[in-house]
Amino acid sequence: MVIAGLTGGIATGKSTVASLFASFGAAVIDADRIAREVVLRGSPAFDRIVEHFGREILLPDGEIDRDRLGGIIFSDSRQRESLNRIVHPEVFREMDRRIEEIKSGNVNRVVICDVPLLIETGMHRVFDDVILVYVPEPLQINRLMEREGIGRDEALRRVRAQMSIEEKKPYASHIIDNSGTRENTAKITLEVYRSLEERSRRCGPCRHT
Repeated sequence: MVIAGLTGGIATGKSTVASLFASFGAAVIDADRIAREVVLRGSPAFDRIVEHFGREILLPDGEIDRDRLGGIIFSDSRQRESLNRIVHPEVFREMDRRIEEIKSGNVNRVVICDVPLLIETGMHRVFDDVILVYVPEPLQINRLMEREGIGRDEALRRVRAQMSIEEKKPYASHIIDNSGTRENTAKITLEVYRSLEERSRRCGPCRHT
């Protein structure tokens, strides 16, 4: 089994690449989706988030208002770190559980762990392969403006709140340039998938635990 970490930056098209990997046959574990699940009302992470940020971050139905919480953490790095300390351990535990579940069914499967903060959290160290979805920052900003309907200053603030895409490149064993057409991105992604699939057949269980 080969288990690779997939990362990128906001508006780089990481979700598109993850979908392509899934269409080629990989098992994709979405850390963002897990992060939404582990903070639902009644969970230990939910209680700790409300204790830290206050009940004003809640919606009328009692769940966390992700937009309001996002506004807080995008403008305050210390608050962002506090949230990460609460949520990340819960996400990683659930990811490990899902990896073991996949492994028990097919030890030769290619598994792609889609983790936005893969490098920032140091989690990239547990993978033999790190796949980076890349676009230059100016294109990243333009795509974010178009996608979210926000101005350039706000888009720049959100992009600069993260580790820069250029800083992430040295950590990557594979770079998928998503600045061109979808067809070109699909071609590159398929090449990466095939190389991982071939190695998975040869090596059996990988070193991730």
